[in-house]
Amino acid sequence: MTGTCAICDRDETLTRHHLIPRTRHHNKRNKREFDRAVVKQVVGICRPCHSQIHALLSEKELERQYNTVEKLRAHSGIAKFAAWIAAKPPGFRAVVSPAKSESAALR
Repeated sequence: MTGTCAICDRDETLTRHHLIPRTRHHNKRNKREFDRAVVKQVVGICRPCHSQIHALLSEKELERQYNTVEKLRAHSGIAKFAAWIAAKPPGFRAVVSPAKSESAALR
């Protein structure tokens, strides 16, 4: 599927990103706090942004703190990456940072 990436706004081939990771769908806390429609919500983002999100944030962080496009775009590492890649041509392959989370990067 092609379209505009929800993170960097580039026209690109998109991947489906679950705002609440599928591995967290059956979590009891998740079932209490979110409506089922919210849990199953996906957004189209380009492969470089998708890879960067999963390189920077854990599944738990995605579920609890970064479960909307607005919150993802507000994350400093993702915002910096999105600003950088926005000028790159379609099909550009980026090397993502190895840090698993901001807290892990600060250790």
